[in-house]
Amino acid sequence: MLNISPNSTKDQVDVSSFEAYQKIELPSSNILFRYWLLGAFIVLIAMQFLPWTQNIQTDGKITTLSPDQRPQNIESTIAGRIDKWYIREGQFVSKGDTIAYITEIKTDYFDKDLVNRTKLQVEAKQAAGQAYALKAKALDNQVTAMQQELELKKQQLKNKVIQTELKIKSLQADLEQVKVDKQIAAYQLNRTDTLFQKGIKSLSDLEGKRLKVQETTAKVISAENKWQEAQNELAINQLDFERIENEYANKIAKSRSDKYTALSSQYDAKGSINKLENQYQNYLERSSFYYITAPQDCFINQVLKKGIGETVKEGEALVSTTPADMKLAVELFIRPMDLPLIKIGQEIRFIFDGWPAFIFSGWPGLSFGTYNGEVVAIDNNISQNGKYRILVNANQEKEWPKALRVGSGAQGVALLNTVPVWYELWRQVNGFPPDFYEEKSNKAPKMKAPVKSLK
Repeated sequence: MLNISPNSTKDQVDVSSFEAYQKIELPSSNILFRYWLLGAFIVLIAMQFLPWTQNIQTDGKITTLSPDQRPQNIESTIAGRIDKWYIREGQFVSKGDTIAYITEIKTDYFDKDLVNRTKLQVEAKQAAGQAYALKAKALDNQVTAMQQELELKKQQLKNKVIQTELKIKSLQADLEQVKVDKQIAAYQLNRTDTLFQKGIKSLSDLEGKRLKVQETTAKVISAENKWQEAQNELAINQLDFERIENEYANKIAKSRSDKYTALSSQYDAKGSINKLENQYQNYLERSSFYYITAPQDCFINQVLKKGIGETVKEGEALVSTTPADMKLAVELFIRPMDLPLIKIGQEIRFIFDGWPAFIFSGWPGLSFGTYNGEVVAIDNNISQNGKYRILVNANQEKEWPKALRVGSGAQGVALLNTVPVWYELWRQVNGFPPDFYEEKSNKAPKMKAPVKSLK
């Protein structure tokens, strides 16, 4: 009964009549379960060696690569009152199309002919500036003419002085001559008087000599007076030479002062012209802001100011728009601990809201309905939600759906290293991050030669 012998008695004894044998015998279903459990265990062990792609999963939303392609509000540059609308919601508008027309609400700009009046002021001030320039030029010519006239006057006075000096010399010679004549007449009078005393000369001869002396005396006095007058004339001419220089210096100084006054007025007019031109350009530019136009081809999303006659402030939004030509991208947010695993050009897979998909995170090749992309930008600064933002652009492998809109949700999966399943389970149980190991170089490090010791 102990089955010690190799000879079995199982076939020779009918054990069906024994109740104990019936209780210890295994049913066929238990045997099948044992084989099934063994097979499942073998399959589970084999699955541990299957490849598993590590990944980082995160949520995000659809945006655009270029800032000018993102939805934006069209604002009013100036404060005004809405007078007319030219669009409706959902309408497509081209660049430069008129969206609305506003009118002024500030009293400084109520004049409808303000731009033309300012232009006339600019032209009037420009004419005044030109007149001041002509005046300065005329005064400059006047100074030149007076300088030339002064030179002529000085030359004239020089000639007059020379002429007076020559006249003085001539009068000096005449004076010397009459003095000699007087001396001769006096000498003859003395001789005639002596001869008259001796009775040789008559009284009439004596009287004639006396008359001759008086005549020569009168001539001497006359010559002295003329010589003195010539001396005075010379002194007057010399004084006139100095006076004419001072007189014309004062005139030239006054003309130059008037010239600088005109130039100062001209420069002041230039400053006023620049100010008025600036004001004119501001008014002209402001008048172009009355018509609110589309900055690019876009669709009108929503009209934010609906009433006619409703006032708007400077920089207040009137309508929200979506650009017609957009290059979509996905904006994802990565945890700081996962940021070192992301790099430019890395592949990212997406599931877009509204598009059914079956995804196997560890076996991306078996996933269905996912779309590919690659990382094109990584923020250097952390966002307010405590994560880093990355931008993912579509690649050429599979085109994204045409019906995607900016702001729709997206779930991204960043593919990392491929490891065995058992390794991934071990990593998850221990809480280790995904692998990020760079290939080590096989080159031996360069060793520096030892420094020779000094003996």
